[in-house]
Amino acid sequence: MEHADKILKEKEALQRKINILETRLSETNAQHKLSSEGNVSDSPLLLEFDVLKEDNILLKEDIEFFKTKLIEIAETEEGIFKLEKERALLDASLRELESRFIAAQANMMKLGPRDAWWEKVEKLEDLLETTANQVEHAAVILDHNHDLQDRLDNLEASLQAANISKFSCSLVDLLQQKVKLVEDRFQACNSEMHSQIELYEHSIVEFHDTLSKLIEESEKRSLENFTGNMPSELWSKISLLIDGWLLEKKIAYNDASMLREMVRKRDSRLREAYLSYRGTENRDVMDSFLKMALPGTSSGLHIAHIAAEMAPVAKVGGLADVISGLGKALQKKGHLVEIILPKYDCMQVDQVSNLKVLDVLVQSYFEGNMFNNKIWTGTVEGLPVYFIEPQHPAMFFSRAQYYGEHDDFKRFAYFSRAALELLYQSGKKVDIIHCHDWQTAFVAPLYWDVYANLGFNSARICFTCHNFEYQGTAPARDLAWCGLDVEHLDRPDRMRDNSHGRINAVKGAIVYSNIVTTVSPTYALEVRSEGGRGLQDTLKVHSRKFLGILNGIDTDTWNPSTDRYLKVQYNAKDLQGKAANKAALREQLNLASAYPSQPLVGCITRLVAQKGVHLIRHAIYKTAELGGQFVLLGSSPVPEIQREFEGIADHFQNNNNIRLILKYDDALSHCIYAASDMFIVPSIFEPCGLTQMIAMRYGSVPIVRKTGGLNDSVFDFDDETIPMEVRNGFTFVKADEQGLSS
Repeated sequence: MEHADKILKEKEALQRKINILETRLSETNAQHKLSSEGNVSDSPLLLEFDVLKEDNILLKEDIEFFKTKLIEIAETEEGIFKLEKERALLDASLRELESRFIAAQANMMKLGPRDAWWEKVEKLEDLLETTANQVEHAAVILDHNHDLQDRLDNLEASLQAANISKFSCSLVDLLQQKVKLVEDRFQACNSEMHSQIELYEHSIVEFHDTLSKLIEESEKRSLENFTGNMPSELWSKISLLIDGWLLEKKIAYNDASMLREMVRKRDSRLREAYLSYRGTENRDVMDSFLKMALPGTSSGLHIAHIAAEMAPVAKVGGLADVISGLGKALQKKGHLVEIILPKYDCMQVDQVSNLKVLDVLVQSYFEGNMFNNKIWTGTVEGLPVYFIEPQHPAMFFSRAQYYGEHDDFKRFAYFSRAALELLYQSGKKVDIIHCHDWQTAFVAPLYWDVYANLGFNSARICFTCHNFEYQGTAPARDLAWCGLDVEHLDRPDRMRDNSHGRINAVKGAIVYSNIVTTVSPTYALEVRSEGGRGLQDTLKVHSRKFLGILNGIDTDTWNPSTDRYLKVQYNAKDLQGKAANKAALREQLNLASAYPSQPLVGCITRLVAQKGVHLIRHAIYKTAELGGQFVLLGSSPVPEIQREFEGIADHFQNNNNIRLILKYDDALSHCIYAASDMFIVPSIFEPCGLTQMIAMRYGSVPIVRKTGGLNDSVFDFDDETIPMEVRNGFTFVKADEQGLSS
């Protein structure tokens, strides 16, 4: 702009010269007029006048020409200013892209499993799209630069063609310097833009190369580390697929055994073949699998659980949680685990993945006849599950409830026989058959008295009694329904009940199983005396194969740091989330919330005599008296107890510190564990108990009676005989109100 000012000054000087010349011209005209009047010769003056007139015309034309050029130069200056501003913005954008690109590369180096980094890949793709847009914008600017360059070239040519001889050399030099300066600045801008574009093109190529390598390495790691991701629903699907082929007689037993071993070892070849043929005919998958079936040695066990419950698909009590939790834990250890359940009409079908019926019927013996059974397969909590649907006129499992039917003994005797028939007809060489509670206690005598004689004898039987309160007794003749020899088994040392003159299913399992367990060491001691409910003498006889193993909880399902039901997730290192969950539960149940520190007592239980319902009732009234809050979740199968607690709920209907929810709600149970400050389990007897363990997992202090598994898992804070680091709750001994209040 300084150069333009100088040019304007030159223009003003020229204007002054023009004014002088015009003055001289006027004087000459006057002299010419006088000469004409005085007859004086004016030829020289006329000549000079003509010359001056021509010079004046030329000067006016030159002035107009340079006025036009000055306007063009001013426009060029303005264009240069805008271009410099645009370039500054582009430089800032480029620097931001560089920092984002570096951050993206750093994030790419931290990428883990494929599920975690695909979102980052999408963000990087957005970054690439933005970069491409910036490059296109830069190209537009370059085109604009070229247009400006052409205009400058034209300007320079015009200046050279102009008649600049009428001006001073200094003015011409200034114009040439101006043109040269503008040209140099455009060249510098073009060079810098080309350099930035080349740098980003190189960076984009390098980014794509790095991304491709990361994807390749991640896929490789996924294949190598796939075993560590158990329990895996994928392997359960493959296992069910193989068993379906065998039952449908599409593959030979030896091939099925080899494929099962490959599944147990998590052979990546099976996984790759299954995924590559997914969506195609099963025949293609089967052919691919059979090509890989080679003999191998087994380092794990094949374990089949036969049970009446499994969480969350068919849950009544703690047995269901144990089946799921134990199955997943064994699967993580590298064992091949399968579950066999009845197909209840009332089960939670939505909790089963890929539920389908096999194209085969398994026949089983009952009441002197052979009955067909539909076999359904699916996965629950990543475990392969077989559901047996009897085609019996009694419709054994097409009921509105799991237990409590008049023909329960008959229903589960049928199921036990059908479950063994399924294992036998599938040709499986199971290592352990693990049956649970009286409902599947028939398995042990059936296995050794019937199926071992048929050559199905590779397995050993483990029986776990989760509660000796329920033993499954019936008249001896009823054993014949499932094909057992009544005369052979109705003996004091076999299945005859010790006190009622009937047969006892749990006693038969104790006698016929290879190992018998219960769910805690203390309970194992208790049932050797009066806690055995009449089986203490049988347990003493078989004491060498009887032991108590403390149950555990499923730490995947019960994990406050990942629990999807919680308002705020938290962990042992940061318990602030408990306050937020406490506030959320109070709002959900319309409890008083004026005092955040007001203690909240939780209780989640079945309302039966075993659970100490009179102590629960006392705890509710005592908590209200002391100004605390109490939340009870649970129901009773006993009508009298259910009505009693409905009356308590009505009594506290308008009390905003007490809430009784007389049903089971899984989602709400998670919220109560997270919100409660204390958790009460006042059981009269408790084989193990899981609620106190879950409460501790969620940071709630357990208050329990010293019995069974409660004694093995909760250690009183005031007991100086116990190391301080082990103390984790409060216990009491007397099963009365005074004991609880102490």
